[in-house]
Amino acid sequence: MSVERHYDREFVRTFFTSPTAVEGEDDSAKMIQSAAQLRGLKAPDVWVPDNEDATAPSMRDEGVENIISVVAEHGAEFPGEIHPRMVWHRERPTTRYQGFQHMLQIANPDNGAVEHIDGFVIPEVGDIDDWKKADEFFTIVENEYGLEEGSLSMSVIVESGEAELALGDLRAEMGKPSNNLERLFLLVDGEVDYSKDMRGMTPTGELPSWPELRHNTSRGASAAGLIAVDGPFDDIRDIEGYRERMIDNRAKGMIGIWSLTPSQVVEANTEPLPPQTGSWLLTAGDTDIELEQTNGKHIYDGDSVSLSVEDDDTHHLVVGSDEHTLDRDELRSELLKMTAYVPSMDDIVDSMEEFEAAKEAGKGAIAMTQSATLVIDGVEIDIKTDRMWDEATYQAAMTPIALFQDVYEHRTDQHDELEDRYGADVVNRATQVGN
Repeated sequence: MSVERHYDREFVRTFFTSPTAVEGEDDSAKMIQSAAQLRGLKAPDVWVPDNEDATAPSMRDEGVENIISVVAEHGAEFPGEIHPRMVWHRERPTTRYQGFQHMLQIANPDNGAVEHIDGFVIPEVGDIDDWKKADEFFTIVENEYGLEEGSLSMSVIVESGEAELALGDLRAEMGKPSNNLERLFLLVDGEVDYSKDMRGMTPTGELPSWPELRHNTSRGASAAGLIAVDGPFDDIRDIEGYRERMIDNRAKGMIGIWSLTPSQVVEANTEPLPPQTGSWLLTAGDTDIELEQTNGKHIYDGDSVSLSVEDDDTHHLVVGSDEHTLDRDELRSELLKMTAYVPSMDDIVDSMEEFEAAKEAGKGAIAMTQSATLVIDGVEIDIKTDRMWDEATYQAAMTPIALFQDVYEHRTDQHDELEDRYGADVVNRATQVGN
């Protein structure tokens, strides 16, 4: 049985935080003023005016005033969701009270911002009882101003062992009459404070990668019908590292990631979408190398693999320190083990449409053929692989298409950029397949 979701978005790619008040500036709201006017791929799916860690404690009251004024002015036009981050702490009642007062101020309809506010982000939560305390504050705020209960969503940042353990309690707790935890939206990892709470250390002083936390958060989100988001990637100049982190996350079912800069927003908005063009990968050792395509052939240009012809049906293949003498069929078999195809959006849609037509004709499974001509050291070799498609394969292929459809439905400001990326015909077909 699938878990019922209580909100429109099924996917969130980007969680972008901005300081709400910058000390020493003529306009302390300049960072959120700029963020509120982002559009297209530069605009996040979820924008978080950050009145906690990103804003100095002495500036947080002013930060709340800035949130109200900027959101009241620009919120109607902002293309993503808006979820301010409030102060909270599982062990500090005074901090929780301050966050509650700030929520009351922002949610006051007389201030003109709440109609554009989708919810609030609560950091530093503890066990499940602490999550319920935060939920109760949301309910009080909604009742104070006559808002519908549950209309303000709650996202939490998992920054402690207590909060990680609470992920296992969510499914059982949500829906009980004593709480409104159905308002939960995002589960966001906060690896910095989590490392502090766990007393994690590395020889270099860098953050541990915490793959277990990311897996547990993604699993907790899946079980409770929520959305999982990874924490901040601090090296903002390491775009390749940011991409690798997102690829690793997606294998865990975690699509979203924290973004600290507009350039990270663009990367995080783009990276999860299916590629514009398909490509063949050749594995050499622990490295996957994307082959260059020229005139319909896929060319390897590197030193880790070499191939030569000894006679009409004998080839000498060298991979690292391993050498193989193979006939042509054996060579094809070995290269098939070393290669993989990354399908484009057009490829995925084609395959899904073909399977839909076969299913309509009464077939439960069909074979899909993928072929290519590889060129290694000038030697050409044709390879071909067949993959069986059944209903389970179809549903797995639907995940990237469902992501695209979710983006296309909710981010109309990105339509032109998506058509530039894929072409109008592919976009149209991708919005229809699976429906």
